[in-house]
Amino acid sequence: MSNPFDVLIDSFLDNDIGIDAGFLSESLSGGLQQHIRQLGEQENMIAAGIGNNNVKDASQKMRSDKIYWLDKSHGNIFEQEFLLQVEEFISYLNQTCYTGINAYEFHYAVYDEGSFYKRHKDQFQNDNNRKYSLINYLNENWLEEDGGQLLVYPESGVRKIQPHAQTAVFFNSQEMEHEVTPANRQRMSITGWLKQV
Repeated sequence: MSNPFDVLIDSFLDNDIGIDAGFLSESLSGGLQQHIRQLGEQENMIAAGIGNNNVKDASQKMRSDKIYWLDKSHGNIFEQEFLLQVEEFISYLNQTCYTGINAYEFHYAVYDEGSFYKRHKDQFQNDNNRKYSLINYLNENWLEEDGGQLLVYPESGVRKIQPHAQTAVFFNSQEMEHEVTPANRQRMSITGWLKQV
């Protein structure tokens, strides 16, 4: 009997980039969209930086999105449901692929009109804890002309992924270069990393 997480894992094993257009349920995606808008209205989103606490670049020109870290202690039911799903995914990934993941971190990311993230890898130069990147999109009715596409650069050639609501993208944090093209409308996601610590 197949597991719902097999879509994401199998496509990753086949193509170095896992994609599941229905990773988030419609209700969970809608709840997370509502919450991220509330965070914006309450001015809780902060400008994203480059690097970790040891090597933070305050003057960086690589990215222009805003973020807010998820935490179970916030008590938001949609955040909690999402993080529980992540934990179930990690458990299944460890069982089936022996990855040894034992930690994670996720943040909301909002790209306002004109915002971008230039080509990069997710793993820090001074910290190799991040093993896999997992991006979850929260955008309804996204069109090609809205920009904000994820460009991923596997050896087989560039892949362009539309940031449609409910879709998850999964890849190796150490190996896979990627970027976000400039958005022409507000673009929302939850981005995070599965880690070994």
